Parts: sequence; structure tokens; C-alpha cells
Amino acid sequence: MPVLWAPPLKGGGEGGIGNGAARGGVAAVRCPALGRAGAGGAGTVGCGVPARYAAPGLRPPPVCLEDIARAESHGYPDRLLPKVLLRKAECLLCLGRFQEAAGALSVVENKIPTGGSVTTRETLLKKLSQLKIKIHEKESCPEPPREARDEIQRKSEIWEENDSISGASSSLTLNFDMERGRHLVASQDILPGQNLLKEEAFVSVLCPGEGFLLQDSSETVWDTRVTNADLYCHRCLRELLASVPCHGCSYAKYCSQNCADVAWEQYHRAECSLGALLLTLGVFCHVALRTVLLAGFAEVSRMVEGSHDDDKDLHNLEARCEHPSEAPATRNGTRGIPGCNDSGQYQSSYQAVFNLLPHTEKHSPEHKFLCMLSVVAICKELQEAGLEAVVLNQELSEKSPKPKILEKTGELSPELKIMAEAMLRHVLQLQCNAQAITVMQESGSGDGAVVNKKPVRLATAFFPVLSLLNHSCCPNISVSFSGTAATVRASQPIPSGQEIFHCYGPHRSRMRVTERQQLLSQYFFECRCQACCDELEPDVKSVVSLRNSFCCPSCWASVQGEDTLCCSNEACAVSVSRESLAHRLWDLQQQIKKALELLRDRKADQAIKMLLKCQVDARSFLSPEHLLMGEMEDHLAQVYATQGKWQDAARHLERSIEIVEKHHGPSSVEMGHELFKLAQILFNGFAVSEALSTIQRAEEILSVHCGPQSTQIQELQEMKTCLLELPRSILQRT
Repeated sequence: MPVLWAPPLKGGGEGGIGNGAARGGVAAVRCPALGRAGAGGAGTVGCGVPARYAAPGLRPPPVCLEDIARAESHGYPDRLLPKVLLRKAECLLCLGRFQEAAGALSVVENKIPTGGSVTTRETLLKKLSQLKIKIHEKESCPEPPREARDEIQRKSEIWEENDSISGASSSLTLNFDMERGRHLVASQDILPGQNLLKEEAFVSVLCPGEGFLLQDSSETVWDTRVTNADLYCHRCLRELLASVPCHGCSYAKYCSQNCADVAWEQYHRAECSLGALLLTLGVFCHVALRTVLLAGFAEVSRMVEGSHDDDKDLHNLEARCEHPSEAPATRNGTRGIPGCNDSGQYQSSYQAVFNLLPHTEKHSPEHKFLCMLSVVAICKELQEAGLEAVVLNQELSEKSPKPKILEKTGELSPELKIMAEAMLRHVLQLQCNAQAITVMQESGSGDGAVVNKKPVRLATAFFPVLSLLNHSCCPNISVSFSGTAATVRASQPIPSGQEIFHCYGPHRSRMRVTERQQLLSQYFFECRCQACCDELEPDVKSVVSLRNSFCCPSCWASVQGEDTLCCSNEACAVSVSRESLAHRLWDLQQQIKKALELLRDRKADQAIKMLLKCQVDARSFLSPEHLLMGEMEDHLAQVYATQGKWQDAARHLERSIEIVEKHHGPSSVEMGHELFKLAQILFNGFAVSEALSTIQRAEEILSVHCGPQSTQIQELQEMKTCLLELPRSILQRT
């Protein structure tokens, strides 16, 4: 049940939607409304809600059309072509392109072989006839195009864009002061759920992550482990179903030929032969290289040379801060703030990236030396591979002088030295300014009624505008991701004049103040947010300490003390060592792990028996609000859901939700995700009225944190539509 935090990148905590729902063994029930019902799940409701585009597992029509065109261009066999062309006609029909669909069917008629299997021919002709009828029906009674329906949804998220900050709402303003540096402040009252920022990453690099086995592959002798590098597009981070591989390496994969072509032109032709080196040096070095490749040599050179112009380094915000009288915001408004252009606008540009603080003097000499060696290794590899011209070619015309190719003396060319200096700056910047792009990813076999989901760090990115947000252990915004785009929404009312706060990871609801301060030290500041200041007061315990506490093994009252814990009940007066209770807690966690292993081995009854025994043991020394108590309720809900015992699953999940609410609050994103799971269980259990009320609560919370177009909101709406369309007689019985 505790939310996982993924250090060291920003966005691993409360502010990041990707991690908001993560719990050990979290289970979400597959929703039949989306055509994903588990095989043989008892009590499953077979409601006919239409899928979004086509059957589950098929790619969206526009992507399918790209795949088909690519197959045709690569000499797809004529004998198999009719089936592919029928699929092409289906896609065109879904997109409302009826004339093109009819044209595709005409081609199919001429391609269907007269010889061969009679059964195959009859099947193709039958499908052809069905599609012709569908085209005629659609032309007679056209539906509003999907794009128009999506536009109606998008109107709810339209806002007036800021004139000074690209992608930001007009309700924000960019400020600067000595203590906080650059930061964003509300210029008017902001409501929960209001969009504050939409920003495309300036650069992002996919993180391979840990390898895991494909479904039902445990018995094969082949190595079927896959990573995120096999599952997501290396450019746009879209989930892959039929990847387009790079022709030059075995690593980069893309969702379409267009993505592959754009990536090659922008950066991959320089990175392609460096794949092994980049994976060895790590994602920060890869992000640094791709940043300068995307910016181009001319812009990189301009920024690097500009930083050398003045011995006082007036382009360095840290140097300016040494002179209070020269605070940039007091001289020229936003125009004087580093990262802003001559018009005073802060854009998601390379200039803004370059002006993110590298904190050069705060990194250890050893760390800076290793970073420098890594950057030089990349540049030498580029030079020795003859790729220097590729790195610089965007700014070189045929008449421009070619870069000088130096003899093999070990020295970098002047141009590569400039690129290396910029890359070193970016590697140092990333420790404090890297943003993790996260997704909720299914784990486990995925072949039953229950889907296990956990947050996964998908990519590391530079978001120059998002990086303006300072940290708080109790933030007032949520961040969600769609591909390489980040959306920031207010998670609570923000009055005019209040600063906008992001959570870099450590949150008050899951870590004690000492743990938070230790983890935040990597960002070179001591957190003085309200939550930390409150908990640093004498005799004040953190939320985590109060709720994740032990109780008296004799009378179950609360215990107090440090090494020796004494019962607060004077009539009991039992004392016990903290070490002994900690050892019991560790033993209990091991038993829970064994129960989950039994569940994975499809021994549900044994898993239930062991979890119930763990609950009895836990009640004898853990407080009722302890997170582990909620975890066990969640695991029991998961086991009962796999058996199709929806009422039992709902009962245990409701108990788990009570603990989540006490730890994270009634309007937290964690509550939204838990209610989403409960709604799916109630839906599968045919508890119509309870499901509808839970769907409403989940929608209210998730629309604030994730927005009305999020996948979960759409699934909730489909479940609600399905339930409301049930016959009145059934609704009255429930």
C-alpha cells in the first residue's frame, strides 16, 4: 500500500500521477466494458460497451494504415494481400473515410485469387460483402467524427495562455528573489483541477528499466525477457505493438516510420553507433548528448560563448545572487531573469535549458571528474567514428567550411570541445533538474480478471518550464504525463500570491522529516516547507510516525519511547524493546511475500489462509492505521477478485481504502486510484448502485489530478454508461 518513490529524479512522489497509485501488490480488476474480461471470472458482467476504435490488442486505425503501407512497400506476398487490404478498409471506415474504404475494397475484389482454398476465398468474399454493407450504412446515417467528439472534451481544458511563460496558464507569473530563485506564483485564485501548465519535453531519453518475462514464457528455453526499450517508442514514448526498428542498430525502436525518420534526422544518426557506450555511461550522459544534438551546434556555440563573455559571468544566476542589488527581477522585470529572451519571455527552449542551475561549485571534485571523463569519451567516440560532421551538419551548408579533422593526437576539435563543455554542464544540471516521466504498467501474467499495476519510470527528460517549480513535501499540484508531454494541475485551492509547489519525491505522508531531508540533500538545499518546519518542532511527530506505529502486545494501547517502548495504558504498564517489535514486523513482511508467491502460483486458497493468519499476528503489535494493515486488506481483495468473489473483494478493499484516506487524505490521487479499483470490483460484482456512487467519487478526484481525458476517467465513464443502459428491472433489483 505505501506509494513507491523512485529517486533521484523529480516527479517520483505525490506530484507525479504515475506514482500516485502505486502500492505493493495493487490489483485493478479488468473491466469487461473495455472487452478485457478475465477468462472464466465468476460473476463477470457481459455488458456491450463499444471499444474505442477496434478490438482490444489492435493498433489505432491511423497507425494500422502506416503499418499496411509499410508492408505493401516491402513486397508483402500477393496471396496474403487481400486480408491486409480488408483490414485497411476497416481502418478507413473507422476514420470516416468512406470513399477511400470503398476504393480499397475494389482493389480487394481484383486481388482475391480464383484458385486455392475454397474456404479462404469464401471467408474473404463474406468479409468483403459485410464491409460494403457497413460503408453503405455509414454513408446513409453518418456519425459525428471522432475528432469532433474529442474536441468537445478538450474544450473543458482550454485556458488562456501566458504571454511570458510558454505553455503556462495566464493565472501564473514568474518571480525571482534571493531565497527561492526563479519560481512561479499564482496571480489569481486557482481552483482544484485547473490546468496550470502543458509542456512538451525539450529532450527525453527512454530508460530501459528492469527486464521481465513475457506472458506464459517461463517454460521456454529462449530468453524472452523484455524491457521498456522493447515496449515503448524511443522518440515519442508511445506504447509499441508493431515496432519499426532502426536499420543501423538492434536497440532503437519506433512506433512508426515517421518517428524513425524524425529521430534519425534530429539525433539518432549520431547516436546509432554509440548505443553500447551510452548504455554503459548512463541515461544522464545520453540526455546531455541528445540535448546538444537537438539544439544544434550554432545555438550551443552561441550559449557557450555567451557564458564566457564576461569574467563576472553575468549569465550565471548563482553569480548574480551574490549581488543583492543586481537581482534580475528588480532591474528589468522578467527580461533580466536568466532563461528569458530579449522580450522577457521564458520559453521551453535551449536557452532556458542552458540557464538551469548546474550547481557546479556544489558537486564534489570526484563527481565532476567522472562526468568530464564520460563526456570526453562520448566526444572522442564521435570523432573517431567520423561523426563530427554529423553532429555539426545542421548548421553547415555546402559553402560552409568543413570541420577540421585533426590527426590522431587524442585532442578534440574546437567544435567538439564546445559541445563537450555544454554536455558537461547538462550532466551536472540533471542531478537537480531531471524529470522522471512515469507510466502505470501492468505486471504479472495479465491473463486473469485482476491486473497488477505499478509505476514505472519510463524516461528521463528536461522540462525547462516545469523545472521552475520549487519543492514542497506537501505540494499543491499534480503532474501527469502523456507521451513526452507533462500537464500540471492544481490539486487544491491556490489563493492569489501563493507559490506553486511540486514534490520532487519525498512526501510527508510516506516519509519522516529526517528521511525526507536526507533524500533532498541531492538537490543541494535544505527543505523549509511548512510540513518540515512543523515536524522539526520539539515534541511534534510526523504523520508517518503517528500512523505507522506499534501498539502494546498485551492490551493494544499505543506505546511510547525510543529504544524501549512503554504502554500508554497505566493499568497495563507493559514495556517492550523496539528492536523486538521491528523483528516481528520483518517476519510478518516475509510471510506476506510468501502469500503473494502462492497467489502467483495460482494457489489462492492457501494464500488467503496465510494472509488471514498474518492479519491476526499484525493486530497484536501494529496500530490499526499502520500501512501494512491496509496492504494485507488490499492483497486479500486481490485474491478474492481472482476467484470471482466480488463481494468479499469489495469488503476488504473498502477497509484498505479507509487506511489510504487517513494517510493521504480524502481528495488525494491515491484515493482516486483506490476508488477506481473498487468501482471495477463492484462493476464485476454487479453491485450497480454501489458501483455508480463509487464511479462518481473516483471521477471527481481523478479529474482533478489526471484531467477529463485520462484513460481512467474514460474507463469510468464507459462503466457508468454500461450500467445505466441495463434494463430497468435489473436496476430496481440492485
